[in-house]
Amino acid sequence: MNLKFVLSEVSTGLRKNLSMVVSVILVTFVSLTFVGTAGLLQMQINTMKNYWYDKAQVAIYLCTNTSPDTVCPQGEASPDVQKTIAAKLEGATLKPFIKKYYFENHQQAYQTFQQQFKGNVVAKYVQPAQLNETFWISLNNPNQSAVITESFSGVTGVEQVKDQRTYLDQIFSILNIASLAAVGIAVLMLFSATLLVSTTIRLSAVMRRREIGIMRLVGASNFYIRLPFVIEGVVAGLIGAALAGGAVFAIVQYFVQGYLVNQLPLTSFVGLGDAATILPLLIGAGVVLTAIASNQAIRRYLKV
Repeated sequence: MNLKFVLSEVSTGLRKNLSMVVSVILVTFVSLTFVGTAGLLQMQINTMKNYWYDKAQVAIYLCTNTSPDTVCPQGEASPDVQKTIAAKLEGATLKPFIKKYYFENHQQAYQTFQQQFKGNVVAKYVQPAQLNETFWISLNNPNQSAVITESFSGVTGVEQVKDQRTYLDQIFSILNIASLAAVGIAVLMLFSATLLVSTTIRLSAVMRRREIGIMRLVGASNFYIRLPFVIEGVVAGLIGAALAGGAVFAIVQYFVQGYLVNQLPLTSFVGLGDAATILPLLIGAGVVLTAIASNQAIRRYLKV
């Protein structure tokens, strides 16, 4: 096999079909960027789950004078209710499950509410007495929250027992949908890239029918004839994948680490190490995709 001749053919093909090659590079770049972004988003979801699920608490909301009568017919929970719940949390049955807990009274709940809804008009109309006094409980194992829920649900003076992970599950479900949407768009664009690669290779083959005919006359094998076309596709795919990898690194460096980390300092985010994990997958996908598309285009449309 004459490597110099093969590389010459590849160079000729890339030069003669430059506009189509650039199109392949751009489509591959955009589609693989979507793939990389979807991968990052899934990594972020897993990172946030590990971070927040460990911090999720179980809240025991005590009755207030504004609680529904069906749940709290006695109205505001008395100090005796608070003492009973605290004693039960300190008891031998529940204490092994509990890492720590604290009690938040009306005024503390009001201050927290004002901080969370600062600038929101609703903050002006809420009074301390309207907010539940609450026991906030951190568990040694957040997966055992049912122990607390079952122990205090229906207890006199308790309006509701809520595991914060239920709120997190809703958020993560939305993020998972966004991740799947990104994957769906990426698949469509990868399909478009495949069609574009096939079209480019077919056009390149048509333009070089004479060279192909000469190669056949001198006894060149089908593999030797197809190889320059496959390499052309792989080169375009490799460049597109490299650009997509650069885009993924840029997203992590400048958007995630440069912006989100400063805006949300209490949240754990993906880093450059995660982007480095995705990079080989993007390059591999770009090379394999274009190689297969190029080979199939030649196999189907050239009589060699």
